[in-house]
Amino acid sequence: MTETLVVARHIAKRFSSGVEALRDVDLQMERGQFASIVGPSGCGKSTLLRLVAGLDEPSGGTLTIQGRSPTEARRDLLDLAFVFQDATLLPWRSVERNIVLPLELRGEANPERVDQVLAMVGLTDFASAYPAQLSGGMRMRASIARALATQPELLLLDEPFGALDEITRQRLNEELLRLWQQDRWTGLFITHNVYEAVFLSQRVLVMSARPGRIIADIAVPFDHPRDPDLRAAPEFAAIASEISRQLGEAGA
Repeated sequence: MTETLVVARHIAKRFSSGVEALRDVDLQMERGQFASIVGPSGCGKSTLLRLVAGLDEPSGGTLTIQGRSPTEARRDLLDLAFVFQDATLLPWRSVERNIVLPLELRGEANPERVDQVLAMVGLTDFASAYPAQLSGGMRMRASIARALATQPELLLLDEPFGALDEITRQRLNEELLRLWQQDRWTGLFITHNVYEAVFLSQRVLVMSARPGRIIADIAVPFDHPRDPDLRAAPEFAAIASEISRQLGEAGA
């Protein structure tokens, strides 16, 4: 039996500037599910993710994580992690010292866990390296490792691969999917790339132009593990085409 983790009902967000970012957003996510959000630039995707993370408050509606507000959920140590488009690594800390940071902040510094996540993302040999010594893809892997260090129940990712070249991006898509299959955290992933959304997700949510609303919820039926060759399958192209059509209607 599935368990509902995130529930948003009639969420609205209006900033003090008067900009209405979100209007009447409904969202429900089950534990262990991986979903992506696509939509036109400026439609409120990142705003919605920040609301789920408890980094901002909605102007209207209700948003709960395990029946609690996001702020309460974080306070009660529900494991929630956020990966931004920029790796946001501290330049004066080595890779392993960056990864251990969220554990230190919780008073749970755990060298064995750091070693585990370094191995998970293939950075064991770069544990002592500094961010400036890494490629963009390696910095992002370190950022994901840092997020996974606390073994989160909910992982929020805001276009983490948007600045990477296509080959690196596809490789990290495959790596992220492998990590999800391994631990089955709940993932909510923002991207502008329809093919990335389809490859990673069990469902793809399409948002309208601002003020953002969810106008389509498209199931992705492919089994796991997903072979990289899936991207060339006609069935894959058909789902991507449907999402692109919905984006066209959304004003993307």
